[in-house]
Amino acid sequence: MGKLDWATGDCDVKLKVLYCGICHSDLHFIKNEWGMTRYPFVPGHEIVGVVMEVGSKVQKFKVGDKAGVGGIAGSCQSCDNCSNNLECYCPNLIVIHGSTYHDGSITYGGYSDIMVADEHYVVRIPDKLPLDASAPLLCAGITVYSPFKYFGFDKPGMHVGVVGLGGLGHLAVKFAKAFGVKVTVISTSPSKKKEAIENLGADSFLVSRDPLQMEAAMGTMDGIIDTVSAIHPLLPLINLLKSHGKLVMLGAPEKPLELPVFPLLLGRKTVVGSSGGGMKEMQEMIDFAAEHNITSAIEVIPIDYLNTAMERLVKADVRYRFVIDIGNTLKAT
Repeated sequence: MGKLDWATGDCDVKLKVLYCGICHSDLHFIKNEWGMTRYPFVPGHEIVGVVMEVGSKVQKFKVGDKAGVGGIAGSCQSCDNCSNNLECYCPNLIVIHGSTYHDGSITYGGYSDIMVADEHYVVRIPDKLPLDASAPLLCAGITVYSPFKYFGFDKPGMHVGVVGLGGLGHLAVKFAKAFGVKVTVISTSPSKKKEAIENLGADSFLVSRDPLQMEAAMGTMDGIIDTVSAIHPLLPLINLLKSHGKLVMLGAPEKPLELPVFPLLLGRKTVVGSSGGGMKEMQEMIDFAAEHNITSAIEVIPIDYLNTAMERLVKADVRYRFVIDIGNTLKAT
């Protein structure tokens, strides 16, 4: 939870942070585009490192273990969501940065050299996963994995579209192929076709601005994972769905999107949202990624390159995720 005094409570795990991914939502928070940022603000919710110290009641971790912390610092542990391993939807959710913790302190994120968190919100990182390339799994990975599982898109024989080939999108393609489903990448950029098919293993590619391609694919998809945070039209995507198909929104555009209702009626189609997953599913996702050798494509950067990285992120100039080398480039003062 990024306790400022770094004190380790009885149920806490203290991590030496080695790497932290940069998520697009970090930009939104830094600029207060969602109207909820509390300054001073320390971003970072894709945090991996090595356990330095454990509290007296900690059972799952020991000093030297590889571990990670995502976006959750705390929850009530008593509501229906928490009881069903959906801490991410707890009405009293405490996020890893900019929230008020149980003791009244403010939480700080992973652009830090040390992280303290309750062990319930810490995941084990399997030895076969490289720490740097596994950091984005703690946000981007769980964000795409969870809707695949919840909406049943993980069944062989399903046809799933992935909108956007960025930090979330490229992982969605990797998970889709590991699940054994057919996956089509939907992008505004024809130049990404080779990457999608030859490097990531997508089965097909649609240029969303090409009406002929989109028309030819109408009614062919069981589900669509939409990872785009920019404002974009939903009607062409809804038209790609089969009857009873689901369009799952993962991005958070700054302004409301237009939702045409009539095409939803013609096929009992659904537009839904999804945000992350609970801690049980987070560990399940990490273990699945290790089993299937799923990691993020990353560009590792030193901490003093951070502002430049943020400028590049605005332009989508990264393939596909920046990861800060905290351990080697951020020195405690």
